[in-house]
Amino acid sequence: MAPMRRRDLLLLVPALAGMAAAGTARAEAVAAPLTSADEADLERIAAYLNSITALKAKFLQVAPDGQVSQGLAWLERPGRMRFQYDPPSPYLLVAGYGLLVFHDSSLNQTTNIPLSSTPLGVLLAPHITLTGKVTVTSFERLPGEFDVTVVRTDEPGQGSLTLVFSTLPLTLRQWAVRDAEGKVTRVSLYDVVLGGHFPAHLFAYVPLPPPAGGAN
Repeated sequence: MAPMRRRDLLLLVPALAGMAAAGTARAEAVAAPLTSADEADLERIAAYLNSITALKAKFLQVAPDGQVSQGLAWLERPGRMRFQYDPPSPYLLVAGYGLLVFHDSSLNQTTNIPLSSTPLGVLLAPHITLTGKVTVTSFERLPGEFDVTVVRTDEPGQGSLTLVFSTLPLTLRQWAVRDAEGKVTRVSLYDVVLGGHFPAHLFAYVPLPPPAGGAN
C-alpha cells in the first residue's frame, strides 16, 4: 500500500478532519440568510449536540473516490473521539489531549494535527455553539431532515462540515467534510448508543485490537 499523502489522511474522517491543510487562502465566512424559525431550530440543534456527552456507534465512511470503510466510533466530550477501522484497514484515528492523531499500522507512521484546526473540534468542544467562532453557511430543510453546513469563522477557506439530522426525533446521523479542493468525505452513524463512560486507553494513539463485544 502506498503511503498516504497528508491531504488523503485528513479526509479519513469527516470528520470530521480534512481542513487542516496548510497554505489555504484566507476568506470571509458568508453566513446563510436565516429566518426566525431557522434560528430557533439551530438553537434546538445546538442544545441537542450539547446534550450528547458520550456515544458509541458503528460508522460507514465513503471517501471522495468512492472507497467504503467501516468500523466502531466512540465519542466522549469534551475533546475525545476514536475511530477504529475494521480490518483489513490499517488506520486508527483518535482525538484527545488537544490533538487529532492518525496512525497507519501498515507503515508504522503517526501524524498529529491540532484538534482546534479541524471541524472535529466543533463537535468535541466543551460547549457547542453554532455562532461566533462557527458560522452557519447553509441550513436546509428536507423531508424528515435538517442539513446544517458550518465553517470556522476565522478560517472558512479550510473547508466545511455538514451535519445531517433526522428531525423526528432530532438525531445526528451523518456528517460530510468538504475540503478546500471541494472533495467530500461522508460518515454515517448507526446502532448509536448514547451515554456511558469509556476506558481512557480508547483515546490513546497507540493502536489496540477492538475489545471483544466492544467497549462499555
